[in-house]
Amino acid sequence: MKSIIKPVMLTMLLLLTFFNPTFADQQYVQGKVYELEEHHDHHHMYPLVGAHVVWLGTSSGVATDEEGNFDIPVTVELPHKLVFSYIGYQSDTLLVENAEETVSAVLEASAELEEVEVTGRRPGAHVSSLDPVLTNVITDSEMQRAACCNLAEAFETNVSVDVSYSDAVSGAQQIQMLGLAGTYSQLMLENMPGIRGLGEPFGLTYIPGPWMESISVSKGAASVVNGYESVTGQINVDLKKPEADERFYFNAFASNDRQFESSVNASFDLNPNWSAMVMAHGEYFDNHIDHNHNSFLDHPLIKKYNVLNRYRYDRPGVMDSQFGFNLMQEERQGGQKDFFTNGARFGSSDYYGYGTNTSRFQAFARTGFYFDDMPDASLGTQLNFTHHSHDAHYGTNTYDGEQNTFYANILFGNTFNHPDHEFVTGVSFLFDDYEESLNDSIFDRQEIVPGAFFEYTYHTHERFTAVAAFRADYHNLYGTIFTPRAHLHFNVHENTTIRASAGKGYRVPNLIAENTGLLVSNRQIIVAEEVELEEAWNYGGSITQRFRLFGNEASLVGEFYRTDFINQLVVDVDTEYQSAIFYNLDGDSYANNFQLELNAEPIRFLEITAAYRHTDVKMTIGDELRRKPFTNRYRGMISASYATRSNDWQFDLTAQFNGPSRIPEVPGSAIDMHHDFEWRSESPSYTILNAQVTYRWQNLDIYVGGENLTDFYQKDPILNPHSPFDDGFDGSLIWGPLMGRKFYMGVRFSIDRM
Repeated sequence: MKSIIKPVMLTMLLLLTFFNPTFADQQYVQGKVYELEEHHDHHHMYPLVGAHVVWLGTSSGVATDEEGNFDIPVTVELPHKLVFSYIGYQSDTLLVENAEETVSAVLEASAELEEVEVTGRRPGAHVSSLDPVLTNVITDSEMQRAACCNLAEAFETNVSVDVSYSDAVSGAQQIQMLGLAGTYSQLMLENMPGIRGLGEPFGLTYIPGPWMESISVSKGAASVVNGYESVTGQINVDLKKPEADERFYFNAFASNDRQFESSVNASFDLNPNWSAMVMAHGEYFDNHIDHNHNSFLDHPLIKKYNVLNRYRYDRPGVMDSQFGFNLMQEERQGGQKDFFTNGARFGSSDYYGYGTNTSRFQAFARTGFYFDDMPDASLGTQLNFTHHSHDAHYGTNTYDGEQNTFYANILFGNTFNHPDHEFVTGVSFLFDDYEESLNDSIFDRQEIVPGAFFEYTYHTHERFTAVAAFRADYHNLYGTIFTPRAHLHFNVHENTTIRASAGKGYRVPNLIAENTGLLVSNRQIIVAEEVELEEAWNYGGSITQRFRLFGNEASLVGEFYRTDFINQLVVDVDTEYQSAIFYNLDGDSYANNFQLELNAEPIRFLEITAAYRHTDVKMTIGDELRRKPFTNRYRGMISASYATRSNDWQFDLTAQFNGPSRIPEVPGSAIDMHHDFEWRSESPSYTILNAQVTYRWQNLDIYVGGENLTDFYQKDPILNPHSPFDDGFDGSLIWGPLMGRKFYMGVRFSIDRM
């Protein structure tokens, strides 16, 4: 199979170089439409999405895309007038002299009519029709369909991303995409490195749901602009901005198991060019729950404080800069109930206690510069610094770590004398400093990686787009890394879109941070050889078909992606039960992922999503090609959302169908230590049901809901829990939910700009 990768890549690059459709001779006029918003004594211009651009006196027209751009064919004799219009805005008309000129229009809001209100419902999630990479965009309205208290809970209505627990004690969560661990998906925060390195075990909980504006989930080979680490895709989180309509936001959440969370966001204008925003979040859980009576807490005790302060400086047409910082402090404790009732200390061998104290600091700055003499050109800089430190105790094991990361990216974009030919190029620099220790073992290292990249995009008026890209990086530990990637995007006609991609990705594994679940066991960690750089090819594609169902718009997306590893870190928990052996791949390792997703509106105001995914993931463990543990063979989902005509009430229901996964082998001697434990080679299939009801009154939302209404949870998440310091203790064999049925309620209050 690996032998076909290079021919596939070469074919895509040849298509990019030689594709020249006959319709390319058609002349087009390009431009952009802005909306003008007044703010007290100043104003801002924003791209206007969905504005109509029509040749005067004809029906020939187009709509602006997600960035306000349009590309209209010349069907009249020039000079001729273009008419720009949008509901609620004053129309504008401009004279176009020739097809070479770039047109810009600014629309102002019409005078408001009293006692007339037009309301609509924004779709919660959608697939971007213009992006050459298959990208599913999850908006804040989609996240509000569930108790989205953090990033880990934002994917409950999305079948592409799985979230699971890594062990039964710490509450650490991990994601899977395209059948592989989330470490192979680049997690970005506003297109800069987000959660990586030592922050990965609990990183999904570091980004509160009320802070997020949208999440973009891209599958397959990602852009080289953001580095070489993406193998299966990219998850980019956009946070709320100071210049957005929302001026004040408050959210409070409480559940029946005494989990409390609250967030406050506030934005304000400092002067016509400066705006600022403060976001604060707190979480508190102090309930000693042990529903399965195995002597261990079902959920760790948590205290968390999280604050983000950001600023924006905007000079339209000259520069736009955003910068800020984030501070977070978290304390987690868990283990046996008797550890707390008897006042034991961490590290004690009398009772099993778990505790982690984490401190994080992040500072970021993004700046874009624009040029009067080069209207298509822009220069951007991205700077990010992250400090992460934690000290943790897993029973008698001590795990401490400190990470300092500096990231810089400078990119320049322009066209090759024609809007159809675009490019982005630049240089980057990554510095990682790790100080990590597990008991007496030291895992310190420094990574210094300068790099350069070039990405060329050829498109023909929203019908065909091809991207060829490469980057070269020099890693101080692993030498030169060359990363080629390519994408094709073809609108066969207005309702059918085909995408294809191929590319390479690399990753430096973090042995302990990515496998902290193993610390909740008495396994001996054995590093059999020096760990090498992970390297893999990913290729695949998708077909999106839009059609009408029951008189309303609907879409069906079919996709297939395959990942082939050249080298991979193997974590072998099958060969020896009392050991976890780390070594480099010697054989085959691959992941096949097939998915179908239907989105429809069978009746007005009722949105339905139905999806099915089949996953085949195998890797060579020892000398045998075996199914990867804890990866569901299939997963399905049906999600429904109904809102009343006035949008005062909203009802959401999601059913998740989870297929079986392989469980690592457990010897009979270990099973005998726990008389209630029934070992099986595969986990059972199970269904999770979530529901929520929301009532809206003016600026206030009141929501109540339930999670895991089927009350299904893994009955024996810990082997030999009553003797946690003896052989046979293992809390890392997690294949299902750890908590049963939960009910919650909350309020959201917001004030928008006037």
